This record gives sequence, structure tokens and C-alpha cells, in this order.
Amino acid sequence: QVQLVESGGASVQAGGSLRLSCVVSPYMYTTNCVAWFRQVPGKEREGVAALYTSGTFTWYSDSAKGRFTITQDNDKNTVYLHMNSLKVEDAGMYYCAAAPLKCGSDWKQRDFYTSWGHGTQVTVSS
Repeated sequence: QVQLVESGGASVQAGGSLRLSCVVSPYMYTTNCVAWFRQVPGKEREGVAALYTSGTFTWYSDSAKGRFTITQDNDKNTVYLHMNSLKVEDAGMYYCAAAPLKCGSDWKQRDFYTSWGHGTQVTVSS
């Protein structure tokens, strides 16, 4: 069973930056895709970014492109979401998700992922 622990959420002003962390254990050989999702009250959880852990492929939502970057540190079993130029609409609970299969066109599908973290809260004020 893969366990995911997120951290790094905080309250920031619009235009600011944050780095979210997701520690994945165990990491190698069990996880091929790690993604970040965002959820706000009353709305479905939506994909923000995904990473193929065995290669260099990444995927981003339209709203995240150009502002967010997903990276990994294999030595630390950690996937990061670097968020720059934050907007009020970026606020929400951010969840890390993992799948044993390689990410593809279905990276935004929630049921593609078999493990989820408990989330970390991001608040962006104007």
C-alpha cells in the first residue's frame, strides 16, 4: 500500500509562490505516476499536474501551465509542486495521488489513481 503525505500549504497573497511536497512511500517500483489535484468546497477534485516518475514526462492543466512546475527528488521519495504567480482561484485543498501505471491522457481521471494523501490547504488572498 502506497502512502502519501502532503505538506507546504499556507496562506499567501496573490502573486506569491509556494512549494508543496508529497512524500511517497514506498516509491521506486510501486509508483509510475504522481499527480496533484485541487478541490474547493462544492466542486469536484480536479487535476493540476502529473509526473511520470520513471521519465521526464509531465502534464499540466491549462490554468497551471506556465506558472506551476511538478518535479521529483528520488533520493527523498518526494514529488513537489512549485507554484508561482498564484491567483485567488488557485486556492483550495491540494491532494497528492499515485498510480502504479504510467501517466497518459487519462492523468486527470481520479479513478486512475489508487492512493491519495489527506491534502494540504492553500489560501490565496487578493
